[in-house]
Amino acid sequence: MTEAAAAHVVLRCDAHPSFGVGHVVRCLALAQELIARGHRVTLLGGLGEIAWLERLVDETGVALVRPGDDLTAVVEQAVDLGADAVVIDGYHLAPDLGARLRERGVVVLAMVDGSFGSAQEADVYVDQNLRATPHTGGPNGSVALAGIEHALFRDSVLERRRSSVPQPHDPPRVLAVFGGTDPYDAAVTVVPLLLETGAPVHVTVVAARDEVRTTLAGLAVGPRQQVEVVDPVADLGALAVTCDAAVSASGSSVWELLCLGVPTAVVCVVDNQRLGYEMTLAEHVVAPVGLLDELRAGVPAPGLLPLITDADVRADLAERGQSLVDGRGRERVADALLARVGSR
Repeated sequence: MTEAAAAHVVLRCDAHPSFGVGHVVRCLALAQELIARGHRVTLLGGLGEIAWLERLVDETGVALVRPGDDLTAVVEQAVDLGADAVVIDGYHLAPDLGARLRERGVVVLAMVDGSFGSAQEADVYVDQNLRATPHTGGPNGSVALAGIEHALFRDSVLERRRSSVPQPHDPPRVLAVFGGTDPYDAAVTVVPLLLETGAPVHVTVVAARDEVRTTLAGLAVGPRQQVEVVDPVADLGALAVTCDAAVSASGSSVWELLCLGVPTAVVCVVDNQRLGYEMTLAEHVVAPVGLLDELRAGVPAPGLLPLITDADVRADLAERGQSLVDGRGRERVADALLARVGSR
């Protein structure tokens, strides 16, 4: 098969304060790869009035089109836009969207996370999770890519990939980030646990809402402890590499942190993150924090103290994590998608 000449790829994904930005962010990573190869990309979706994400989409060079109100309208929009392919990324999207697009001659790539999103009919399936197994049950001739070797990273992550472990800060700096919007208020539960270790630490925590910022700013700190509250940023990698470690929700941000070489502890915030949480723990590439519901109920998080206090633990996590991720996932996904477009 040959790669398609200049193709038009439409991304069907959404972001919103209630469910985060991860689907859009990973699609933008694929968009950067496609644009670098001379292809055109349009995002057919809503961004939930998240200003920094709107700027990121614009800076990426992706046109933004608001989606229609129903399935038929979205299919017609994609066809009217002249889409050669549509990338579907979102568990809330109509499960027959892929089938309807394929009926109109459009190549479909479906992003899946285990069983989440797997009901779509597609030409290419991508599950970028660690130890993921290839999707089964797709149309005859469909391609299923699986595993962290297909993780999608933006330029800003790839450009900041560490080649060595930097000298630690004193006290250590720990980034706490729970997605672009922290829709489940994980920071309010997890940051106090960092402070309760009693260890000297500078916590930089990303908070999207005023009430969360106020709560975090009012936390009691111990000797040589500090909590710095910052707004969500488009370039998370730039912030992460200034820190000695990170505590993150077990979503797509974890793959970015592993790629960067930042030692990370993970929290399973919501059910669709459980597979990634369990697999990263099984590979010993992250430190465990726990399930958010259990942490709220008072279950301890012993994995936090060594992350803060033991530089050797951090160095081992960074090396193990980065060894899994070569940063070329978006190339592999783009190759598979464009080969399918080129074969039509």
